[in-house]
Amino acid sequence: MSVYGPVVKIHPVVLASICDSYERRNEGASRCIGTLLGTVDKHSIEVTNCFSVPHNESEDEVAVDMEFAKNMYELHKRVSPTEVIIGWYATGFDITEHSVLIHEYYSREATNPIHLTMDTALQSSKMTIRAYVSAQMGVPGKTVGVMFTPLTVKYVYFDTERIGVDLLQRTRVLPSRTKGLTSDLSQVGGSAARVQDMLTTMLAYIDDVLSGKVAADNSVGRFLMDLVNKVPTISAEDFENMLNSNINDLLMVTYLSNLTQAQIALNEKLVLL
Repeated sequence: MSVYGPVVKIHPVVLASICDSYERRNEGASRCIGTLLGTVDKHSIEVTNCFSVPHNESEDEVAVDMEFAKNMYELHKRVSPTEVIIGWYATGFDITEHSVLIHEYYSREATNPIHLTMDTALQSSKMTIRAYVSAQMGVPGKTVGVMFTPLTVKYVYFDTERIGVDLLQRTRVLPSRTKGLTSDLSQVGGSAARVQDMLTTMLAYIDDVLSGKVAADNSVGRFLMDLVNKVPTISAEDFENMLNSNINDLLMVTYLSNLTQAQIALNEKLVLL
């Protein structure tokens, strides 16, 4: 846990991309490296994307394809102009001497870049993920070294990433480790069940506070008040009519889209005759 520096927020797509690059590494390569992309604010660094960079590494030297890294970053800027270079990653558990040389390059591309390590080989019996920031140390005018200071790492996700994360979580308990995508209706049912569970937990907490079993927490009370204020004031009858109307519209759109697909498929078969 870090006591200095910003908080590093990592998205699941970054971790999946690093694992994929490690699995696709060149034969004989002990690790892979790449560029981290994201955004920076006053108190945090959010890592939203990354790409691998080819490199050759031996005991005596390391060579990184800098031209490839620049071209890839230019392509990424066309798709996501808000994402900038914020550092680099490397698979492995330790920071090596070559890491200092690679970090010097990224120091020219970004202000105070971060270094992310991911133990894809499970050397520590788990996939340990750590983030560092460098700081110079030594006597001024003499030999100067580099010290890597750990930062606090948190995992965040967008709403679209949550679907993939939930799907991966469900594969952990399956013997085959595989699971297909659920239908839209199943996802709605699952979301409704989770909301109902959260409401049950919230009501149980409120009952415990009112009965004196649990001490009241002002921060929780403010969150609950904000939640209640966000609920629109509408009668049950009006809500039911609005819901039924929206469901009818959805069913009509679904029917028309299925009818269009059937007509297109029929037309393709008639053309082939």
